Amino acid sequence: MAYPDDLLGQDEHVVIHKHPHWKMLFWPIVTFLVTIGAGAYLAALVSSQDWHLYAWIAIGVVALIVIIWVVLGPLIRWRTTHFVLTTHRVMVREGVLTRTGIDIPMSRINSVQFRHGLFDRLVGAGTLIVESASDEPLEFDDIPNVERVHSLLYREINDDPDDDFHPGHSRSER
Repeated sequence: MAYPDDLLGQDEHVVIHKHPHWKMLFWPIVTFLVTIGAGAYLAALVSSQDWHLYAWIAIGVVALIVIIWVVLGPLIRWRTTHFVLTTHRVMVREGVLTRTGIDIPMSRINSVQFRHGLFDRLVGAGTLIVESASDEPLEFDDIPNVERVHSLLYREINDDPDDDFHPGHSRSER
């Protein structure tokens, strides 16, 4: 899903728009499968009892609470978290009821780094670290294809059309 163009500035275009990596949904999916399996096992276990209807209702209610709390919450959080790189800024938006966002203008970014361990490299995710004029570097976790995002962001920062820097000349000669 593309980022809404009406939220962008004049002459601003989306370079990349991503949700967090699917790895953040791994444990909720495992929990969902275990909950369904355990619920089916328990329902079959009590099916021969006289009070099986009450047990099935209790099992269903507990399973529904677990699924809403542990599965649906992270799924909605994943779906409503956006990492957007435009030609003018880096934006992060997250939240459902309470929405938060951060914008970092390209001109304020000092350096861009990425970090990903062995597991992150296996699944194709990582942490993007953006150092701007703020006190602390900002870390964005679970960015899919973090090396590609890092490369695109670096290219956007250093591809300033108003920059009259030419190879062989120092920036102080401008």
